[in-house]
Amino acid sequence: MRAVIPFRKSNAKSRLSSLLSEKEREELAMAMLNDVSGTLVSSGCFDVIDILSTSMIEIEGVNIVLTELGLNEALNEYLGKMSSHKINEPVLIIMADIPLVSTKNILDIVSTNADIVIAPGRMGGTNAIFIRDPASFHVDYYGASYLKHLKIASDLHTEVFDSFNLSTDIDEVPDIIEVLLHGKGYSQEYLKKIGIDILANGGRVGVKR
Repeated sequence: MRAVIPFRKSNAKSRLSSLLSEKEREELAMAMLNDVSGTLVSSGCFDVIDILSTSMIEIEGVNIVLTELGLNEALNEYLGKMSSHKINEPVLIIMADIPLVSTKNILDIVSTNADIVIAPGRMGGTNAIFIRDPASFHVDYYGASYLKHLKIASDLHTEVFDSFNLSTDIDEVPDIIEVLLHGKGYSQEYLKKIGIDILANGGRVGVKR
């Protein structure tokens, strides 16, 4: 079984620019990637863990596969190569910005008998897809990708994996609250190191530095 994480470090997480500098955003992206990849390694489920990266990075316990392609193109090329080389094994595609993902989440999502398991993100996104046969599926991210992936898998036995941890992708400043509240890894540690903390203002919770 394989896992693959698409990743872009350069100018990462631009929607956090009101709170974090470009360097801090790239460092947070790396911290989140370490949380996700570390969870995959700890799960013990995968013979191969690949990171499709647009730049050279170092992450312990995984393979770095450099690509200049966009998200859909890189992942569909990856799935296509698995099919053409007769690597007939399941693959988990998981995003790099879901630092709350746990080993139990991974064990649960790969233990299904379904052909396709989709873990939706908020606002119609897709944060993870477990594909039993890579030749049977292609990805179509951006926009309401969750609905697009359900349509692509309409002829297959498909399950939806409903998980707070997997649905919590870190894109906007308010999302950082979830890492500060629930995180236990590199991402929470990094945010606290640079002075980001929870701000309780009356009945609402925000972030401060």
